Amino acid sequence: MVQRLEGRVAVVTGGGSGIGLATVRRFASEGAKVVVADVDPASGKAAADEAGGLFVQVDVTDEEQVKALFQTTVDTYGKLDIAFNNAGISPPDDDSILTTGIEAWERVQKVNLTSVYLCCKWAIPHMLANGKGSIINTASFVATMGAATSQISYTASKGGVLAMSRELGVQFAREGIRVNALSPGPVNTPLLRELFAKDPERAARRLVHVPLGRFAEPAEIAAAVAFLASDDSSFITASNFLVDGGIAGAYVTPL
Repeated sequence: MVQRLEGRVAVVTGGGSGIGLATVRRFASEGAKVVVADVDPASGKAAADEAGGLFVQVDVTDEEQVKALFQTTVDTYGKLDIAFNNAGISPPDDDSILTTGIEAWERVQKVNLTSVYLCCKWAIPHMLANGKGSIINTASFVATMGAATSQISYTASKGGVLAMSRELGVQFAREGIRVNALSPGPVNTPLLRELFAKDPERAARRLVHVPLGRFAEPAEIAAAVAFLASDDSSFITASNFLVDGGIAGAYVTPL
């Protein structure tokens, strides 16, 4: 593996599973020191141990815990180069706007959008002190595309992540900090498998619209994150980086 991230220090929220875990592995393989932040101590610590990094148990909706996460990172490794703000949820009670209650709406907004705001708020000062940095915020292709099988709060939260990432990417560009939104298509993660196992019809309706004919693997998304974290993407900021198997570019899909 090319060592593009040698000497870099990276924080990954939601690093204990799915895209986060795949990214922890990818960052470590490219030479980064990785801080794994997760609410689950078992999976989070396992990921950090595998990567030779540090585990910090964090509720990403708690500002003091988020602030402490980034301070602990700098106290341990001396700086912060990369923040992959990836933690998120997609609960079954987030559905059509006609059936989704306010409690479900607010819970998803807090985890998926407010947490990214908090992570950016407390990561950026450390990057300013370092004179550079790369922030990657997990949005989704649904921030760009509409779906008839709606998860209304999830979709709205990811649209917020996309807009916020764009604005921060512009605001801090001349301070050497790049901020990009990563917009994956459907990914073969435990979260998606659980959701679709309960509703095969919903899964089939999604899969037919993917030109590549399959869902992404977490490692494929992690490769995109590593690119955005590295100097190979040094002229990319304030972007919506779609890694969606062609969904957003399709009018009709191949037979």
